[in-house]
Amino acid sequence: MPTVKADFPSGLGPEEFSAWIFGTTGPRSRAGLELAPFRGVRFAPRIDPAEVTSPPYDLLDRDQVERLKARGGHNIVRLTLPEDYGGAAATLGRWLADGSLVTDPTPALYLYETDGQRGLIGALGLRAEADGVVLPHENVYPGPVRDRFALMEATRANLEPIFLVYEGGGDTAAIIDTTAALPPLMEFRAGDQLHRLWRVDDPALHARIAEDLRPRQALIADGHHRYATYRALQARHGPGPWDYGLALLVDSTRYPPHLGAIHRVLPGLPPETALEQAREAFRTTRLPFPQAIAALKDAGGPAFLLATGEDLHLLTDPAPERLARALPTGHSPRWRALDTAILDHLLIRDIWKIPEDEHSVEVVHDDPVAAIDRARRTGGTAVILNPLKVEDVLAVAAEGERVPRKSTSFGPKPRTGLVLRRL
Repeated sequence: MPTVKADFPSGLGPEEFSAWIFGTTGPRSRAGLELAPFRGVRFAPRIDPAEVTSPPYDLLDRDQVERLKARGGHNIVRLTLPEDYGGAAATLGRWLADGSLVTDPTPALYLYETDGQRGLIGALGLRAEADGVVLPHENVYPGPVRDRFALMEATRANLEPIFLVYEGGGDTAAIIDTTAALPPLMEFRAGDQLHRLWRVDDPALHARIAEDLRPRQALIADGHHRYATYRALQARHGPGPWDYGLALLVDSTRYPPHLGAIHRVLPGLPPETALEQAREAFRTTRLPFPQAIAALKDAGGPAFLLATGEDLHLLTDPAPERLARALPTGHSPRWRALDTAILDHLLIRDIWKIPEDEHSVEVVHDDPVAAIDRARRTGGTAVILNPLKVEDVLAVAAEGERVPRKSTSFGPKPRTGLVLRRL
């Protein structure tokens, strides 16, 4: 049995909780990377997928959710972000009963294409971190895992795929190319992105893909909290369909992912206070917006932007002795040089004394203007970051370490609501 248990322990920080739930000390397995076919659940052809699908649940704020709900009664956010978990289960049952959702007759893998990226959606075989097959690279918090656990337990379904990358180029690549030359099962635009979906239902192709993937290793690009939830549900229910979780697997050698930054918003921290206290350990330079963004990008070491009024303040050159005291021991030099590690341990914890939980620190993916606007609405502080480097993330994960929570925003992320997996 894996080390993850259904009854979550209390009092663990994100590093301890992540090590526990990913099963760092669990038994090693001989099984390799596995993406199994399954009977996908999809919206009926009469329903416009552009109206019922959505971005991943954790990219949506309250206003966006309400706008998606206003499009009609079938948007997937009614399942992924429900008013209550029992209501989500009832809604899923109703959509299945009235034919709004239809279960495919035979197991399949699904080829998905968006924004020039192709990958396969299937049932990912869950592995303990010690197996070295499915590698998490970010820490997780108990709160979001409890939320997704309750939702998946209530609905008995994986409602949206997590996103993984691997170094491929083998037989699977040829199968993907051949399949993509055929007419798609579904094609639609959402915003400025075109989405296409195909079914791969030939058992002979499934066998070839399984043989090609078995010796490979995959990195979780997006969906760490959901993967942690998969592991917790696996532990509760034992062998069976809970040994798998819905996932999109992308060959990064053919389709290199985009890695964006995840900016921070601290609603309870006035920006003037944040700047004054940051000067204890950083060199600060006041700059107008365009020059500040360029200066952040060109910084040769750890750097952050704080928004105060119409200008931004560039933080650079952290005091070495203060930095050494703030960073935890036991991590590699590469990990200790990560901007997000310095932000979390030196600025947020040591200087600003902000509690380490998912409520005190909000996140905004990619868009610095959106982060600054959110901070201004709350009277709080926005911290703008550079994205981490892909090679740093891979190297940290390969050494068995995890970058701090919400350090990376890999993309393009899969659209939610194209294919569901019932358990």
